[in-house]
Amino acid sequence: MPALPTTDYLDQVFFLSKQVTEDHADPETMLLSFLREKLRLTGTKYGCGGGGCGACTVMVSRYQPANKTIIHYSANACLLPLCQLHGAAVTTVEGIGSTKTRIHPVQERIAKAHGSQCGFCTPGMVMSMYTLLRNKPQPNMEDVTQALAGNLCRCTGYRPIVDGCRTFCQETNCCRASGAGNCCLNREERTDGPEDEKPKLFDKEGFLPLDPTQELIFPPELILMAETAGPRTLTFQGERMTWVSPASLQELVQMKSSNPKAPLVLGNTNIGPDIKFKGVLHPLIISPTRIAELFEVTHTLNGVWVGAGFSLSEVRSLLEKLVPQFPEEKTELFKALIQQLRNLGSEQIRNVASLGGNVMSAYPNSDLNPVLAAANCKVSVISNGGRREVPLNQDFFVSFGKTVLKPEEILLSVFIPFSRKGEIVRAFRQAPRKESSFATVTAGMRVVFSEGSRVVQDASIYYGGMGPTTVGAPKTCAAIITRPWDDETLSQAYDVLLDELALPPSAPGGQVEFRRSLTLSFLFKFNLEVLQKLREMSLCLQNVITNELPEKMQIQPLPKEIQHSLQEFQHVSKDQSSQDPVGRPIMHRSAISQATGEAVYCDDIPKTDRELFLVLVTSSRANAKITGLDVSEALQLPGVVDVITAGDIPGKTVRTFSGYDEELLADSQVSCVGQMVCAVVADSRVHARRAASAVKIGYEDLPDSLFTVEEATEKSSYFEPRRTIERGNVAEAFKSVDQVYEGEIRLGGQEHFYMETQSMLVVPVGEEAEFNVYISTQWPTSVQDAVAETLGIPSNRVTCHVKRIGGAFGGKVTKTTILACITSVAAWKTNRAVRCVLERGEDMLITGGRHPVLGKYKVGFMNDGKIVAADIQYYLNSEDGSVTDITSSCVFCRWLRKFCFIWTTSTTSQICVATLPTWSTMCKITTSCSQIQVRELNMYKGPSVTHYKLEFSPENMLRCWEECKLKSDYGARCRAVDLFNQQSRWKKRGISIIPIKYGIAFSESFLNQGAALVHIYRDGSVLVSHGGTEMGQGLHTKMQQVASRELHIPHSKIHISETSTNTVPNASMSAASFGTDANGMAVKNACETLYQRLEPLRQKNPGGTWESWVKAAYFEKISLSATGFYRGPDLYMDWDKMKGQPYAYFTFGACCSEVELDCLTGDYRTVRTDIVVDIGKSVNPSADIGQIEGAFMQGLGLYTLEELKFSPSGLLYTRGPSQYKIPAICDMPLRFNVHLLSDSNNPHAIYSSKGIGEPVLFLGSSVFFAIKDAVAAARSESGLVGPFPLRSPATAEKAFLACASPFTHKIPTSKPGSFKPWALNI
Repeated sequence: MPALPTTDYLDQVFFLSKQVTEDHADPETMLLSFLREKLRLTGTKYGCGGGGCGACTVMVSRYQPANKTIIHYSANACLLPLCQLHGAAVTTVEGIGSTKTRIHPVQERIAKAHGSQCGFCTPGMVMSMYTLLRNKPQPNMEDVTQALAGNLCRCTGYRPIVDGCRTFCQETNCCRASGAGNCCLNREERTDGPEDEKPKLFDKEGFLPLDPTQELIFPPELILMAETAGPRTLTFQGERMTWVSPASLQELVQMKSSNPKAPLVLGNTNIGPDIKFKGVLHPLIISPTRIAELFEVTHTLNGVWVGAGFSLSEVRSLLEKLVPQFPEEKTELFKALIQQLRNLGSEQIRNVASLGGNVMSAYPNSDLNPVLAAANCKVSVISNGGRREVPLNQDFFVSFGKTVLKPEEILLSVFIPFSRKGEIVRAFRQAPRKESSFATVTAGMRVVFSEGSRVVQDASIYYGGMGPTTVGAPKTCAAIITRPWDDETLSQAYDVLLDELALPPSAPGGQVEFRRSLTLSFLFKFNLEVLQKLREMSLCLQNVITNELPEKMQIQPLPKEIQHSLQEFQHVSKDQSSQDPVGRPIMHRSAISQATGEAVYCDDIPKTDRELFLVLVTSSRANAKITGLDVSEALQLPGVVDVITAGDIPGKTVRTFSGYDEELLADSQVSCVGQMVCAVVADSRVHARRAASAVKIGYEDLPDSLFTVEEATEKSSYFEPRRTIERGNVAEAFKSVDQVYEGEIRLGGQEHFYMETQSMLVVPVGEEAEFNVYISTQWPTSVQDAVAETLGIPSNRVTCHVKRIGGAFGGKVTKTTILACITSVAAWKTNRAVRCVLERGEDMLITGGRHPVLGKYKVGFMNDGKIVAADIQYYLNSEDGSVTDITSSCVFCRWLRKFCFIWTTSTTSQICVATLPTWSTMCKITTSCSQIQVRELNMYKGPSVTHYKLEFSPENMLRCWEECKLKSDYGARCRAVDLFNQQSRWKKRGISIIPIKYGIAFSESFLNQGAALVHIYRDGSVLVSHGGTEMGQGLHTKMQQVASRELHIPHSKIHISETSTNTVPNASMSAASFGTDANGMAVKNACETLYQRLEPLRQKNPGGTWESWVKAAYFEKISLSATGFYRGPDLYMDWDKMKGQPYAYFTFGACCSEVELDCLTGDYRTVRTDIVVDIGKSVNPSADIGQIEGAFMQGLGLYTLEELKFSPSGLLYTRGPSQYKIPAICDMPLRFNVHLLSDSNNPHAIYSSKGIGEPVLFLGSSVFFAIKDAVAAARSESGLVGPFPLRSPATAEKAFLACASPFTHKIPTSKPGSFKPWALNI
């Protein structure tokens, strides 16, 4: 490699309008780490590191001297190299507004619309919306949903975020926009008078107006530089890599010729993840971002040459501008590409990913390449040998990630031709999620008809996702060309295509039957679209089509317009003081700070002096002996301080959960891939990660590795005790029934996917073996105890601090404690502060999630649908013995037997109690009655007793059920669904209504306690501390409301700083939806004590103020500090007697969901969801409705979308948002209505409220059953009746295959055992 120019300073880049100079810009440094670690701008969050979650979204602005315009675009800071920002201005969430200056309208509206719960995703949401408004101050809803499509949220369910952003829109489809007097939004909320007006969650009338003139200006210095500075080569030298940005095309060609292996990087969306996740190292990277020839558009008579450097967003914008400029017949290809570009990646990815990079990456499942190839596009390349044009066809793609171009050749531009008369071009894609998802299968198809004829003159078909490269189907095309476009031709084409595109059953990526079926399905879709297009082209007048395509056969895209939703809750009493916030929709107390990026999370805490970073080394084998651990190479790397092993632990080396021990660090044997073996500590996270990858572990595989329930069953590998509940003589009962039905259900596991990964910082105090632990955990006391036992010191030497948690959902209890113990050992051994923040992939590999479940049932019932007997067995695939809940059901059965087996396997350790379905909803009762009639016949009624002998009243459950039917207009919609299905062959609708009865509190009675400490200061301000942790559920906000009511002061006078073990000791975990119940009563108790102490002073000075009474109390030596305690209910479950009271009370609810299913792809859309929930008297309706919506969406993910996949050796494939899809904004119901049951009381909890965090998750299954209903309609159309299996999650693959279309029947099935599957069926 020839000598490169001297390293440059990075000085022409502005952050928040301030110029920043970086003397040593390392090419491996991404903008995100620079912002957080160098500039201390921590509002931009790390969520995944791969551009898949949007938490790190920033706005990048650049000046374009050619047209003298400034462009703004959103980008993922985790993928944006610092070296690439020369000449750019970067705006982060801190730059648009803060509580110290003024907040921006975007920040205000998302916060006040209750769109920020845990708040970790909020800065990214804010910046995506802010960038949209900088480019389009008056967007429409499609603009909003497109802008937010790349931002994930696990807490809110998206509805409040959408509602907050909707306030910037002028919606043309609303009658308000047309000046109609009686707005459609008011019809369902019409009341008799102002006093009866229904309360709203927020009032948009008081929002700050959006004023574009007040935004940050683009730095004039950068404009001057762009206009006057001469071109010069930029070179940045890092620790392992050199980055060069040439100034001219000639220089670029020479450099590439000299360094043919050096990659060209424009968007870094391909090379970046390879470096980060695959460990690929490129000594030299060439960045041609300033080569003008890569950004040229050349128009010709036959089409347009588009520069390879244009971003995908710019390409889409260009094509959208060209479409109206030309006759429709010329823009077929343009429109097909626009369609693909709308769903390719996220807005942030499309804004930086280049056209040339997309072509040259040659991904096998590329969205664009099949379309470009089908349309006979070509590319222009240049090298030292000159320029040439290369056809973009099947010969262009030679192998995985490789093209026919020579290593030294540079892609200059892509030719996109005009279509011609009689030519039809279409694009297709199917992905695990509708947006921001790599495609499973893509296709580009083109057909040309002879003028005035239905004979095919030419055709080309290309697929992505059907092999290691983009593949063509020339034999299929040959079967079509010169033949008339009719059923006979297409029927033959399907058979040829099936033979032409074969996939082996063990093909990488799996889903072989689905992928092969999709190739046929896409061709059939193309057929339908061609028939529709031909009719539009009026060629039918010339006998091109003999029979008109029946309307029932026509296809339309799934609906996607998000409608206005209802959130219904009760007014507070007219007698309630206006100062009393209880029962009112109070904004989350930290929402504004979260929206401005000022809220501090664990990894936002500034570095301490000599702080170290810890990275874990995990097992790559399942069920194996450790034969050696070589850390010598790791210790020699730069910045490495030490390697922590099991031998370094001074105290207890295991933690005990559910009666089973788990090693902190494996010493002699590992049981699963991802088990922690040792940990590297170094002076930076980069050095620690490099060293961790250098650690070598020797293994000796042990026999009998078990991964599936079936394997565990065969080996009788299970955890004790095996639980049983039996009521009555089940065997005898089966003899008296009319019918018996047996079957099984399967539920896949689920990753918690909290937005903030496991994070902690352990700081030695420096004397008397004291340690401060700053951590993101649901159970600070457990961390305190565990760290103390691990280090062999008393608990009073360990203080655990939790400011806030960026989401948890049960995933930050047990494994968090173990991680804290390992980190504390490193801090103890080095006597330095040690920070540990897991990468997303590490987090998913190490921590586990919700259990996969196999349920087997045998149900005996009468002909009228009355269930008489049931025998049910649950099998949980687990590695830690967590006990499941087998006590919940909404139906009464006189004779019942339930078993629960928890199998021990070699999959990743599972750490969350499973949310099992009620068997009555999962199994199919075959009678002449409808499903709803069967459910209603078997529901609890009147004074009732559960199968574990707990007495309760189901009155409110039945009220929720009836109100849900009424609010959702269930009867009329069922009829509408039937009518829709009669009129549509390839799209079907389904509807389902599901009830819940969910127990609240811990069956382990000692956990049902709460404690609080309340201080009143001399100025009258109040500091509340309690044992619960704030993780987005609004617990701190509710505690503020409780204290406000009890002390009779405005909640603005009350502050909650953090949860810490030195203020409230021995607190229980924040879980089981019991946080408000326990801590609320404790805070109430402390405040009552203080209020009573002030009573004599109030009597002495009845006209005084709160501040005067407090000051008087101080001078009279009255204590202004009090503890509060709540001794919760004594709950238990006696498994020997099969009876108990495991819950304090039940939260009830019902949910009706309707879906529309594309039977040709398995894709679906939730058209509408109506939820009615009994939560007693809500302490805070906005928080509780947010919890309901968030839980529902997480349940929707569990039952329809999120799929964990393991390799045959036990490795988790799905270790990040690229592979594991949680619901995005495209998955929220188009109409999402939530109603809180009115006039409900609950004497067992604070202010008659009820716990709400977990119960509604199961209502997400209503979407599963609606999909199953739609699938049943599709099967019925094909003549298939009766029960059929549909496993959860009901992904597009499973729904499509269950529809049993004619195309799935064509795919030959491989015999299990005859091949090694790509993924296990866990």
